[in-house]
Amino acid sequence: MPVLRGFLWLLGFLLLGDALVTLTGLPVSAGVAGMLLLTLWLVLRGSVNADIAAAARPLINVLAMLIMPGVVGVFFILDSLSGQWAAILGALVGGTLLSVFTTLWLMRRLIVGEEPGRE
Repeated sequence: MPVLRGFLWLLGFLLLGDALVTLTGLPVSAGVAGMLLLTLWLVLRGSVNADIAAAARPLINVLAMLIMPGVVGVFFILDSLSGQWAAILGALVGGTLLSVFTTLWLMRRLIVGEEPGRE
């Protein structure tokens, strides 16, 4: 039952994200807006709900399959991207670096009890 409640929580945040995008006209997908709202809620709460954690574990195991449809979809619009390779390359490099540095910063900040530089 915790997994079902967790999926309902995730679905609720997806619907909140959809409502936010629809009402404000933000240029992001409903899923991204919902996950940002979920992240904000978890940060304000200070801990992860056990039901959400139970629902998220199986999803993390199949994360590559969840990302695959978006990656495959890019191949159908390659013609419209032909003149924008510099911008795409810049976004990929910049996004990757930002992701790596954000992950490092969060790890250093959230891993308590370990001293930096100590192995």
